[in-house]
Amino acid sequence: MSALKAFLQPSLEGVTKEVIISDRFKGEDGKPVPFVIKAISQKENERLSRMSRKTAKVDGVPMEKTDTILYTRRLILACVQVPDFSDQEMCKYYGTEDPLEVPSQMLSIGEYNRLSEAILELNDMKSMGEKIEEAKNS
Repeated sequence: MSALKAFLQPSLEGVTKEVIISDRFKGEDGKPVPFVIKAISQKENERLSRMSRKTAKVDGVPMEKTDTILYTRRLILACVQVPDFSDQEMCKYYGTEDPLEVPSQMLSIGEYNRLSEAILELNDMKSMGEKIEEAKNS
């Protein structure tokens, strides 16, 4: 097999996964309802990153920096298909008009972290070191 063929692989974009981040969200049958997350393209990731940049002065020199909290919020909104954080009823219930704020209003710290970790894992955004460390702790 030529090396070229090894690199001709489909993108992960659009791949979905169901994840249970908490027993708190239960369906009518009493079973936990999964969040449905999807992988996004690197192009979409770059767009989210650019939208999350802020300019700050460092020693009087303007420097562009990514606002990691804003980037994480945008990444979660882009990757979570179910529930739909943009749904007007959901926004209203959680007391905001901004879908970016719904997950932080809806989820506990642990739930938010589990959802973020699942999104990073699906999008292959964890470093090899993090993956090795997780394997050691499993």
